[in-house]
Amino acid sequence: MRGIGSASLLADVGHEIPTALLPSLLTSTLGAPAAALGAIEGASDALAGAARFGGGVLADDPTRRRTVAVGGYATTAVLGAAIGGATSVWHVGVLRAAAWTARGLRVPARNALLADIVPAKAYGRAYGFERMMDNLGAIFGPLLALGLVAWLGVQWAIGLSVIPGLLAAAAIIYAIRHTPTPTRRDKVQLRIRVRPVLRGELGRLMGAVAAFEVGNVAATLLILRATELLAPNHGAKTATTIALGLYTAYNIAATVASVPAGRLADRLGPRGPLLVLAAGVAAFATAYGLFAAGGTVVAVLAIPFVLAGVGIGAVETAQHSAVATLAPEDLRGSAFGLLATVQSLGNLAASAVAGILWSAVSPTAAFTYLAAWMLLALGGLLTAVRRS
Repeated sequence: MRGIGSASLLADVGHEIPTALLPSLLTSTLGAPAAALGAIEGASDALAGAARFGGGVLADDPTRRRTVAVGGYATTAVLGAAIGGATSVWHVGVLRAAAWTARGLRVPARNALLADIVPAKAYGRAYGFERMMDNLGAIFGPLLALGLVAWLGVQWAIGLSVIPGLLAAAAIIYAIRHTPTPTRRDKVQLRIRVRPVLRGELGRLMGAVAAFEVGNVAATLLILRATELLAPNHGAKTATTIALGLYTAYNIAATVASVPAGRLADRLGPRGPLLVLAAGVAAFATAYGLFAAGGTVVAVLAIPFVLAGVGIGAVETAQHSAVATLAPEDLRGSAFGLLATVQSLGNLAASAVAGILWSAVSPTAAFTYLAAWMLLALGGLLTAVRRS
């Protein structure tokens, strides 16, 4: 568990550095327009979502999942760092897309590997710890990027991101060496298995998760909402600074909430992951309701940011714990792959529709729409709890 948690921390530090510096590299160093950044990030996210589904198929085999996990971490590190040496926009696009594809492939393998390492009664704590370490990486990565840029410049900073990335691969190797060796020697035939994953309790869970993810908007829209609400009283520059501070509070809340949410899921027994997941969704519904209502006082705006942070910490932990609990061992990789795909496509749909509503109607309409999806997901989860 410590090995996989360390891998999540180091990998997140490693990929947050090029992510944070990509806009500067494209626009300032290579002279590309902002549209190039949007196209590259959109294509990379789409490929990562597709790769997560394929990675789930590979992760059904206990032997393959180890190879995919190590290879995914190492490949992401090398390709992401290579962006620092790119001399044209298309080089950046190809390297970013390839790195994100490798990152997507490794996600189901990592989650299935963690389920191999820990006993079922500790799934909540294990996935909570992994999420906490991942969120810590999201905090430290941009800070490290700022220091490296001040010292060496943008391109060298991106190149040095290979170090934490390769250390993450080493941490996965350490975790694998402390995992029981698979008893099955024959490789599992690669098959796309969606229908078996959607049966019974696991299917009901996936339906509720899909409803949640369609309402789980990108955090950048939360920052934009805070900036627009604060700008009339504080000015655009100060409002942006405050909004980024509130986003930091969101990340800290997510980090702090992950492990307690996992422990609570374990203590509540078989229904624990579903109950914690429902609590996290309820926190999101409340946060979005407050964002819809608006507010120009910083202390008031901090409430929905912290609620959303606690919500994502609880939801991500509980989702992984619930899938590990409900999925048959031979379908665990496919189940995690489908979960990751639903997360990716749902987030894309949430941000796209909310952005359209924001521009065409109002921010209030956008957040009301998102809150409605949260309530729908909460209803599905409570139904699943009653049937379990």
